[in-house]
Amino acid sequence: MKKNSRFIAITALDQLRKNHRPLPVLFQRLCTRYQVAGNDRALAMNLIYGVLRQYQYLDLIISTFSRTPLKKMHPLVHQGLAVGFYQIIFLDRIPHSAAVNETVKAIHAAKLPKRLHGFVNGVLREGLRQLDQLPGPDETVADQRLLNHPDWLTSRWANHFGHEKMVEICRLNNRQQPLTLRINSLKKKRKKYLEVCAARGIKAHSCRYAPHGIVLPDYQGAISTLPGYNENWFQVQGEAAQLVTLLLQPFHQSGQYLDGCAGLGGKTGHLLELLKPYNAHLTAVEPEPHRQEGLANTHHYALEDGRLSLHGETLQQYSTHSSTLFDGVLLDVPCSGTGVIGRQPDIRWCRQAGDIEDYASRQQLLLAIAEKLVKPGGILVYATCSLEPEENFESINRFLATTPHFTLADCTTYLPDGAASLVRNGCFQSLPTDGLDGFFGARLVRTWASD
Repeated sequence: MKKNSRFIAITALDQLRKNHRPLPVLFQRLCTRYQVAGNDRALAMNLIYGVLRQYQYLDLIISTFSRTPLKKMHPLVHQGLAVGFYQIIFLDRIPHSAAVNETVKAIHAAKLPKRLHGFVNGVLREGLRQLDQLPGPDETVADQRLLNHPDWLTSRWANHFGHEKMVEICRLNNRQQPLTLRINSLKKKRKKYLEVCAARGIKAHSCRYAPHGIVLPDYQGAISTLPGYNENWFQVQGEAAQLVTLLLQPFHQSGQYLDGCAGLGGKTGHLLELLKPYNAHLTAVEPEPHRQEGLANTHHYALEDGRLSLHGETLQQYSTHSSTLFDGVLLDVPCSGTGVIGRQPDIRWCRQAGDIEDYASRQQLLLAIAEKLVKPGGILVYATCSLEPEENFESINRFLATTPHFTLADCTTYLPDGAASLVRNGCFQSLPTDGLDGFFGARLVRTWASD
């Protein structure tokens, strides 16, 4: 039987809950294995992300109409009912009959016993009959708001931010996030790109702070169909991520710069644009093969003209053979990712409380390596997409306590006008309640050479 988008969504959700592997990798493998592409692929991802944002609410709905407790339910049936109810309650464009029938077909395709096909069909149709009586996702049930985040995380945020702000962060994370682009200023001016979007009927507006960012609030199509995709007019990048890179300013003529945890190269691309007028060179370090390949494909032009060097190794490995001291180092460290849960809703269910300290320890090791690669007078920018103090302010305080030849510089001067409200204790820190992803950035200046 052909595997439809519901089957991919149900299978991905089941595998995610079992092994907590990165969703993009897991999803790509399933789509490749079952040859799902185009609109079916897009719908499958929409269903997965939607369910992940509304898990607790959907479990409440399932429990309302199922006599079988969730803990005793077959895992694929559980995920199938979640996918079915998500379509019924949240996706207006899908007829209810199609939502039920296609979900039941997915259960059939998963080769579950026939009685379970009937069970899924019966529960979904009973929910349909009482659809008007169902509580909305933002309503309070039994005096307990359904936050759709694990309890350990909401307790942590309530302690750090207060209960009211914690609830607001969760509410914002449960919304589908708008597409944000960074316009390549070397190829196209933001104003001109907005004009192109308007001419094509694409709703778009400038970001509030980022000088080259635009938001497409209603765009649902493929990225590849946006104007200028093949011409490298833009990169997909959140506004907060665009602001972090600016903390490496001011740049030096013919300077040497390092992207120490390059990943897929979002900030690498931004740095290449910022550095080109200064004829400066950028070195990128990334040990993971598929990320190396993605970075190399995206920035092949800079590799070819010599403005970019790519090293497929860890920062520690690179530091053992590099003799270069850099004018600026961007250290966008691996982190818990709790600041981008709105864009990557799987993070909330894949992380555990003990992960925070593990990440913080790794971040200290990376800081200890990176600081040795900065020349006197140079800049080290430490960045995370985390909301957790252990990975942010506490991490910087630990570093400064043991590294006296670095000082913390206030970020305000290096951010666009109007962004001063995003600076807390001298560091850049945006929260979902600011209308941005949760990011942290510290600008550290090497004042003298260490012994």
